[in-house]
Amino acid sequence: MTLIKKLAVATAFMTAMAAPAFAQYSGPPIKLGVLSDMSGLYADLSGPGSVIAAKLAIEDFGAAAKGMKVDVIGGDHQNKADVGASIARQWYDQDGVDVILDVPNSAVALAVSDITKEKNKIFLNSGAATSDLTGPKCTPNTIHWAYDTWMLANGTGKALVKQGGDSWFFLTADYAFGYALERDTMEVVKKEGGKVVGNVRVPLNNQDFSSFLLQAQASKAKVIGLANAGGDTTNSIKGAAEFGITQAGQKLAGLLVDVNDVHGLGLQVAQGLTFTDAWYWDLNDDTRKFAARFSALNGGKYPGKIHAGVYSSVIHYLKAVEAVKSKADGAAVEKKMKELPTDDTVFGKGEVRQDGRKTHPVYLVEVKKPSESKKPWDYYKILTTIPANEAFRPLKEGNCPLVN
Repeated sequence: MTLIKKLAVATAFMTAMAAPAFAQYSGPPIKLGVLSDMSGLYADLSGPGSVIAAKLAIEDFGAAAKGMKVDVIGGDHQNKADVGASIARQWYDQDGVDVILDVPNSAVALAVSDITKEKNKIFLNSGAATSDLTGPKCTPNTIHWAYDTWMLANGTGKALVKQGGDSWFFLTADYAFGYALERDTMEVVKKEGGKVVGNVRVPLNNQDFSSFLLQAQASKAKVIGLANAGGDTTNSIKGAAEFGITQAGQKLAGLLVDVNDVHGLGLQVAQGLTFTDAWYWDLNDDTRKFAARFSALNGGKYPGKIHAGVYSSVIHYLKAVEAVKSKADGAAVEKKMKELPTDDTVFGKGEVRQDGRKTHPVYLVEVKKPSESKKPWDYYKILTTIPANEAFRPLKEGNCPLVN
């Protein structure tokens, strides 16, 4: 064998030895569908910002360098379960979508979860809140990121009852999300020794809360629980301020409040609100860097928990596809997502449980007074960090059929 041939053989051997133990993904392109409220009452909380978050995740994962071609499309479910279900079927059957993301509406999310299981794809929910997605309605194809109604109820409900808020009246969004949030909060209030004196169901995307707030005021409850979100929450809070409800001594419990809600209200109106949030942009240097990149692409608006959840879930999904080396079997990819620990710069370390619940610390916060805010979007004082093992419903209490 000549010297040149010997060198060639040696080089080939060393190259083979240096190759990674697992080959790069070499399958067909991956397609992600962000199904959201693109122009309605949840648009600021998720909407176009969730598309941005997904694209940032693909970039930060380095998909192209790893042989992955990943595309993102967006769709508007208009907060209608039939519209969301129709888009989901078209995406899976005709448009080659592998994963549906976001879905900020619990009725839509429950429909999408069922369709995703039927098609053996993957649904990474960060927008809808109902804890039923990891409870009796759990599937091997759905993972629930960011937050849920059990987390919100236990964080905020427990804290307010302990502070003396032992009688509650609920203003509840009249659909699956509102019912779940009211139910979970009622359970906490009663468990902590409080009582519920009444409730009223309010149509989704309501503009005038006057009659509902007057009922709450007349109830004399110490706490008015707002089991709603987005524009409904901000309109409730504005209406309460106009009626002087908080000034008269009743406390508002914003059970689902986002940093974008606070921004829309302004600190003068929102100051003093106490609630539980799954994520905040100003936690550390990594979250601040993410927020700066996001806001530059989102017209100056900062990310909230849903955007962070989309980013984190896409990172973890791509890790699982890389490990499995295939996107074909949704249940197999999700199984790998549950085996791998979660770890990204936005949420840090965590896990995906057997029931599909992604766990991480959450935060009991209070909105700052205008005088306390020192920079743009500097809105929260973190009162308590609730550890991951306390933040979410215990695995065996959710009645998920996937749990042994």
